[in-house]
Amino acid sequence: MSHAGHTVIVGASSGIGAALAQELASRGHTLVLIARRKAELESVAASIKDSQRGARVITVVHDVSDLDSVGGAFARASDALDGRIDRVVYAAGIMPKVLPDEFDTAKDASMMAVNVVGAMAWLNLAASEFLKRGSGQIVGISSVAGERGRVGAPGYNASKAAMTSYLESLRNRLDRHGISVVTVKPGFIGTDMLRGVEKTFGVMSARDCARVIADACERRRQSFFVPWWWGLIALAVRSVPSFIFRRLRV
Repeated sequence: MSHAGHTVIVGASSGIGAALAQELASRGHTLVLIARRKAELESVAASIKDSQRGARVITVVHDVSDLDSVGGAFARASDALDGRIDRVVYAAGIMPKVLPDEFDTAKDASMMAVNVVGAMAWLNLAASEFLKRGSGQIVGISSVAGERGRVGAPGYNASKAAMTSYLESLRNRLDRHGISVVTVKPGFIGTDMLRGVEKTFGVMSARDCARVIADACERRRQSFFVPWWWGLIALAVRSVPSFIFRRLRV
């Protein structure tokens, strides 16, 4: 079945979200781009319009951590699409640098607000909308970081584990109603978030990552790693007993 011509809401001021917006536009989708940084948001929209002549791209400025304004932002996006939303992609995420001996509750709270609670606020609305008509697709960008509690970024790991669990719960609720829920678990992707990360390998470009995600959404994949081989690493990591894992310093 062709997926061209769908209407998609996607968080897209930078990183994977911006690259995915470009990829979706190239496939003929109509987009509403959501982000809190107006200048960056407009820049992404302009870039899409320059590269994809005739692309319909609408922008809505919104801070996902502002829960009181989520309903209004969702309504504006829906109105811009004439009330027909086919897919909602939650790609917002932050990962402030955390030192090995740092335990900063404010940083942890900000990550949970953006990476988890903001996702719940947007995707709960999407789930309710899609449930009314028995169709639609929800896509959430989680991370391999959610597979195990590593020493490097406890708050970020926890936020992505929560995101993965939440998306699985949505899937188990909505699949029987014809609604697809997709969990994306990227590894190291060449975005601004990777700056300052000391140990990386197998870095994939945001553009290639976006292409993989778009293909998987069209196939209605449920949960997958990007690149695919991160799934093998995650399987190995999950199988390590806790008393050994905590000594590995990973």
